[in-house]
Amino acid sequence: MAPPRCLRRALLPALALTLLGLAAAVGPRRTPALELAEELWEELWDAGLPGDLPELEPECRSLLAAFAEGSAALTGCLGRRARPVRLCQGCHGHYRRLLAQYGSIARAVGNSSESHNCAKSILTSDRLQIVVTLSEFFNETWEAANCANCLKNNSEGLSNSTEEFLDLFNKSLTCFEHNLQGQAIDLSPNNYTEVCKNCNETYTKLNDLYNHLQRMNRQGGESAHSAHLCIDVEDAMNITRKLWSRTFNCSLPCSDTVPVIAVSSFILFLPIVFYLSSFLHSKQKKRILILPKRIQSNASLVNIQEKYS
Repeated sequence: MAPPRCLRRALLPALALTLLGLAAAVGPRRTPALELAEELWEELWDAGLPGDLPELEPECRSLLAAFAEGSAALTGCLGRRARPVRLCQGCHGHYRRLLAQYGSIARAVGNSSESHNCAKSILTSDRLQIVVTLSEFFNETWEAANCANCLKNNSEGLSNSTEEFLDLFNKSLTCFEHNLQGQAIDLSPNNYTEVCKNCNETYTKLNDLYNHLQRMNRQGGESAHSAHLCIDVEDAMNITRKLWSRTFNCSLPCSDTVPVIAVSSFILFLPIVFYLSSFLHSKQKKRILILPKRIQSNASLVNIQEKYS
């Protein structure tokens, strides 16, 4: 004889929890016990839970599912673009959508008058606050990467200066690769002279642009990380400089050569100028001053005038 409906409802939670525990013990493989547990949970929700265990409103459940999918997409993007670092240029769309999804959860309220607030149900109803923790993690990662310094104000795409830098970066790598064709990668540094000679102009432009962006960022930045460019640009420049200086053993000509030579020459000539001026000054002191004769004649004329006056 089947148990009464009220008794069956009372036994559903315990039975569902027991089956879920058995399914978890078996492993991640989908088992008949796991399928039965899911069916029991669905029947349990349809029967209505008493007390303080309300089901999420459909609108809140949809928002939570969207945030979960957005978090998974952003996590996958960050992991795939971690090396070489391409976080800002490849994941800014995922990050912008996740911000919008979190904002929808924080603002949304269910349609019915008795519905629970989605923000309270999803964000602050438990101690762990998983959604809040995930959102803070993504925000901290994005700020630490300084991605805002590579993007436009509305974060819809890369800024013009970043695109210019990445274009020069790709040209530099292409130049390196073109001049290395037919050579073994373990050649001695003396065999990289073609790379240093043919790629010097492109590398110089890239290095100058990076230094310019750094100066502009330090002058105009106000955030805690304002002294740094975005991680994509920094990593690209580090890679290029290591290839140029360590792998190829190239050196960049110093742009201040002329001023340095001028200052050095001036310092070398200082002792000569000093001794020459001292010699001329001593000769001037040895000169003998002789009074002109006409001055004496003028004095005699005065005496004659006084005698006859």
